[in-house]
Amino acid sequence: MIQNIAVFGGAEVKEEDQLYHEVFEFSKLLAANGHIIVNGGGPGVMLASTQGAESVNGKTISVTFDPTDAPGFEGRYVQNKTDKEIKTENYIARMFTLMENADCYVITNGGTGTLSELGTAWCMARLYYGNHKPFILYGEFWPEIISVIDKNMLMRSHDHQVFKYASTPEEVLKAVNEFNEELK
Repeated sequence: MIQNIAVFGGAEVKEEDQLYHEVFEFSKLLAANGHIIVNGGGPGVMLASTQGAESVNGKTISVTFDPTDAPGFEGRYVQNKTDKEIKTENYIARMFTLMENADCYVITNGGTGTLSELGTAWCMARLYYGNHKPFILYGEFWPEIISVIDKNMLMRSHDHQVFKYASTPEEVLKAVNEFNEELK
C-alpha cells in the first residue's frame, strides 16, 4: 500500500505561481486521505507540498543536506518545517533517501535536480518492475517530453506501466488509488 508520497519539483517556484498552488492542493488532498508527504526540505515545490499537507494536519517528512561545496543548491530551507527531518551528507544520499522513504513519487516541473529524480525513479521502477515504486508525472507538458524520450531513446515495452499522468489534484489522488489497486 502506498503510504508515503515524495514530491519532486523546482525550488525556484514562487508562492504566486500556479504550480505552487497546485502542489499545495494535491498535497493537501493526499494528506487528507492519510498519506504522508515527503520532500527535500527546500523552497518552491517542496515548501508548497509541506504547507499543503500541514494545512489539514497531515504528516510531513523532509530529507535534507547542508551543502558546503555546492553553492548552486538550495539546501535546507528554514521555512520548510516538517514533522520529521532526515539529514544526509550530500545530494546523492539525499535523493536516494527521499526515494527510500516514499512508496510513490509525484514529479512536477523543475530543473536538473528534478530530471535526475525522474531518471532515477524511472530506472529503479524498470529494474525492480513488479516490485517497483510507481510515479506520477504532474503537468500537461509531460506527454510531449515522454514522446521525445520514446522517439530518441531505447525504451522497453513495460517502461510506461510504472507511471501515470495527472494534471489536477484530483487526478493525483486517483492515480495513487489506481496504483494501490494495481500493486495488490
